[in-house]
Amino acid sequence: MAMLNRPGAEDGHVCGIDAAMEVIGGKWKVLILWALHERPRRRFGELRRLVPGITEKVLASHLRELEADGVVDRVSYDEVPPRVEYALTPAGLRLNDALEPLAAWGRERAGARPTG
Repeated sequence: MAMLNRPGAEDGHVCGIDAAMEVIGGKWKVLILWALHERPRRRFGELRRLVPGITEKVLASHLRELEADGVVDRVSYDEVPPRVEYALTPAGLRLNDALEPLAAWGRERAGARPTG
């Protein structure tokens, strides 16, 4: 996992939130993780459909980053045509468990918005 050069602990992180945000930062990564949470394995095209608005380039880049961070596993099958599937690692499952309270907070907030 790439570490940013920041003051704080030996690994360069100031706190646990800082370390987590390095992995999930950005608009799309949490949505990719959530799409992978619903089913054990997903193919690239499935993920693209489940995360509307994401480009193929950004999805491929984020999947590589999530794999490098140890939260997504890429399985390539030696078939014709080639088949690749993505799945959450145990660390990815724990990360999604940690994100569930944030999702609940977001649902509550969305339901509490004033109209008009």
